[in-house]
Amino acid sequence: MICAEDLHKSFGPIKAVDGVSFVARDGEITALLGPNGAGKTTTLRMLYTLMHPDSGRVLVDGVDAQQQPLEAQRRLGVLPDARGLYRRLTARENIAYFAALHGLPDSEARARIEMLLQALSLRDIADRLAEGFSHGERLKTALARALIHDPPNVLLDEPTAGLDIMSTRSLRDFLRHLKQQGRCVLFSTHVMQEVSALCDRVVIIARGRVVAEGTPEALRARAHEHNLEEAFVKLIGTAALA
Repeated sequence: MICAEDLHKSFGPIKAVDGVSFVARDGEITALLGPNGAGKTTTLRMLYTLMHPDSGRVLVDGVDAQQQPLEAQRRLGVLPDARGLYRRLTARENIAYFAALHGLPDSEARARIEMLLQALSLRDIADRLAEGFSHGERLKTALARALIHDPPNVLLDEPTAGLDIMSTRSLRDFLRHLKQQGRCVLFSTHVMQEVSALCDRVVIIARGRVVAEGTPEALRARAHEHNLEEAFVKLIGTAALA
């Protein structure tokens, strides 16, 4: 479980995140939904300890991420906005390198790598250099790398951006699989179809603030709209007038 408690982050005079609080629960898929520039990526970066909040705190399974960053990181699998594969390593080598960074014993690392190659349909490219990978192949390799240490919480920054239809469907199925395993899955997006297809809960962020949260059904009911996209537009607009 991931808890954001009154997070604030400014860059000079710009308030990127202005009091964000929410909970992402185990066994659920939670979306951070908002327009470009809403503060989603900055919020995620604070959750996975890449940035320190100016104030507020992050709890990962009850662990304070500022006070115990290494312990929090062990409980997180992160797919950031920059995938950052080593181009001169194969998919298998990229994943194995992160297994070593996490201190996994060789036998456990090999078993985890084989499982992830199978689960993410990466066997055909496992021993190819990452330099020639498609966008979807890079993303799946980066996701395998993020999950090598079997984390209970998974954070993804706009994971379907730039993917084709088949790769998007494959990723959706894998995220549902993670949910069925009881993991906490949290991802940022501005794509309404992803929210409708996947999410148990939605946190809508605009101008660095949480303007609404709840199940997709609850958000539609709150906005008196049958369509989630229309509900999103109305809730964003209502917040702007508040």
